[in-house]
Amino acid sequence: MTAGAPHVLDNPALASLTGLHAHFAEKRGRVLRYPVDVSPWLALPDAPDAGDWADLAALAGPGAEVPLTAYAGQLPEGWEITFHVEGVQLVDDGLTTAPDPEAVRLGPADVPEILDLIERTRPGPFLPRTIEMGTYLGIRRGGALVAMAGERLHPPGWTEISAVCTDSAVRGQGLATRLILAVAHGIRERGETPFLHTGAKNTGAIRLYESLGFRLRRTTAFLAARVPERLPEAVS
Repeated sequence: MTAGAPHVLDNPALASLTGLHAHFAEKRGRVLRYPVDVSPWLALPDAPDAGDWADLAALAGPGAEVPLTAYAGQLPEGWEITFHVEGVQLVDDGLTTAPDPEAVRLGPADVPEILDLIERTRPGPFLPRTIEMGTYLGIRRGGALVAMAGERLHPPGWTEISAVCTDSAVRGQGLATRLILAVAHGIRERGETPFLHTGAKNTGAIRLYESLGFRLRRTTAFLAARVPERLPEAVS
């Protein structure tokens, strides 16, 4: 990699949708996105031009709200930011990973129960087909799903850990830690490196991740913007 070249994790959705998740990609021009029932992530080029914004608008539709995670540039005229939260990206810097004997692999039949746990714990977006993005592990107590974690974005050489959540009735038992390390173990077994995102103000989670062996790689932002109802006429 030449000096100053972008890192694959600087635009992880683009690296994922042009790499190991290319089979998911819905594309218009240079703009890519996951199907809306898989993930809200979409990918702009590193330096989008007017044509790219027009393609995004056409792909999403007038008035649609679109995520622009990690985008740090200016929005075109008429686009409105609707959501902005500062975030961080952390990478494996010495995790002691291990499989967990209590963790079970979750599949499509578990999705209703997963969605119920997500609704109660709010770790971030999880949609009916998100489970297709990678391996998801869960822990059950009394037959009920009480904790889970899994894989989301998949840039070459890396896999994002996501959907880390624990039911309030069993918090404080270390289940999230065990699942993070179990998911990370599977990622390492493939010769890849785990990474993850969280909110910059989620200091408790950041402390946990750093204590496990993650380190801060960069700050980022979770953004969403609304497509204008009417786009400017193209100049011929």
